[in-house]
Amino acid sequence: MNRGEPLTIVVSGPGGVGKGTIVKALVERDPRLWLSRSWTTRPQRAGEPDSAYVFTDRQSFEERIAAGGFLEWTEFLGNYYGTPTPTVTEGRDIVLEIEVDGARQVKALDPATILIFVLPPSRLEQERRLRGRGDAEHKVAERLRKAEDEEPIGMKLADHVVVNDDLEETIDELLAIVTSHRTAARQC
Repeated sequence: MNRGEPLTIVVSGPGGVGKGTIVKALVERDPRLWLSRSWTTRPQRAGEPDSAYVFTDRQSFEERIAAGGFLEWTEFLGNYYGTPTPTVTEGRDIVLEIEVDGARQVKALDPATILIFVLPPSRLEQERRLRGRGDAEHKVAERLRKAEDEEPIGMKLADHVVVNDDLEETIDELLAIVTSHRTAARQC
């Protein structure tokens, strides 16, 4: 990495580990971080903020795929999810909150990407969190099954693995990781 280039930080992990909550707090606490907002074709959940995703239709998403407008994208549970190719303000580092398949795609495009893989403290807690956010029962079961497959892959790809057992400690740990990489980049 050349000095002055923004860091690309991927926060990944299975559904229900708290990626969205963690990333929101990171960006609020560190003004040098810029969050790339993902697109999805899934319906907005009850109580989910409009800013959680760019909620779009299937045709618009497919047109953007065809135009090469995504850094990464995937299809899961019949819906598309993708990260638009980012443009970031100078002096800020990019944060992507994406699933394991997307993290793999981004890491393949840019091996300097910093991949932080977040794990739940237990499968039972992950299940509680999925239900708590309003996921349908069949989607909870599918996400738990997918987590079993994703976790070994995500842990192997990751530069850092963090267990989200205590939210404040997890946020502090991720901020320390970002600081460490910034310091290393300045020394290059």
